[in-house]
Amino acid sequence: MTTATAPPGGKTTIPWWSGNARLSDLSGKLLGAHVAHAGLIVFWAGAITLFEVSRFNSALPMYEQGLIVLPNLARLGFGVGEGGQIVDTFPYFAIGAIHIISSAFLGFGGIFHALKGPEVLENQFDFFGYRWSDANKMTTILGIHLVLLGFGALLLVAKAMFLGGLYDPTISQVRAIAAPTLNPAVIFGYLFGSGGKFWLAGVDNLEDVIGGHIYVGILCILGGIWHIKTQPFAWAKSLFIWSGEAYLSYSIGALSLMAFIATLFVTVNTVVFPVEFFGPALSLDFNQFPRFYSEGEVLTSRVWLANAHFWLGFFFLQGHIWHALQAAGFDFRQGKVVQQMPGEMS
Repeated sequence: MTTATAPPGGKTTIPWWSGNARLSDLSGKLLGAHVAHAGLIVFWAGAITLFEVSRFNSALPMYEQGLIVLPNLARLGFGVGEGGQIVDTFPYFAIGAIHIISSAFLGFGGIFHALKGPEVLENQFDFFGYRWSDANKMTTILGIHLVLLGFGALLLVAKAMFLGGLYDPTISQVRAIAAPTLNPAVIFGYLFGSGGKFWLAGVDNLEDVIGGHIYVGILCILGGIWHIKTQPFAWAKSLFIWSGEAYLSYSIGALSLMAFIATLFVTVNTVVFPVEFFGPALSLDFNQFPRFYSEGEVLTSRVWLANAHFWLGFFFLQGHIWHALQAAGFDFRQGKVVQQMPGEMS
């Protein structure tokens, strides 16, 4: 990951500001850092939800109140009545409280693994241990992540079909999506451009949205199981760099792509992001800097989300390039490649 320096005593030191790079060879402590990070994310979600509930004004449109979390909960059908009116804020309070409580358990787990757990997992728990250069173990970890992502997609399907439904702006009420689209020609047609000029964001009905999540969930789970059960092909081993910094660059690159896709969705799609909760669809201005705005320059929730996703995606892309170059052995101080790319361990 980050280049370490060896002092005269021979012990490798990495400055504190290098973050998790200090833990790249300490799998147990790195696990603690990740669990603690998850706790911070969950705490943020809960705290912001409770904060927004405390200042929510039912007399004003949701999208004019500077809200981030509540519009997303509303589109999932929580607390919404006829015409998109918010009739009950208790579900928002309950969701926020659950997140706060959950974050405490995650925080405790992170502290335990950081301070009391084994520094290196593979010494005591071989299943959870890993080495960055072990291509087979890395693809197994990839497979586990894909399975979890697949179940996450299917959770939305369950919410839409069996657990109260979603808010449908075409009829201005919450309904169960009883018959999601399962025709592969329709679902994969969006991927290949048949959905219109806005690509995936051209979807205009919730049946297709939930059908797409069914396919994504099943494919992620099947792909995850395949990665867990198999080893990478020889061409794959030679194609990728097998190091911690390389995996970081791959991950940040994927985050950047997802952020740009989310930017497109929130900008133009009013089925997934209803006008009642996010405000009118936006226009794009490239005259000075890329920015997304609504007619009359109203600062809606959609404006905030579109601009935030775009700039996060932009900086994630820079991070991807930075870490990819470092993984390839490029030294920014010297301006040249100074070491050979690490490959899979023998």
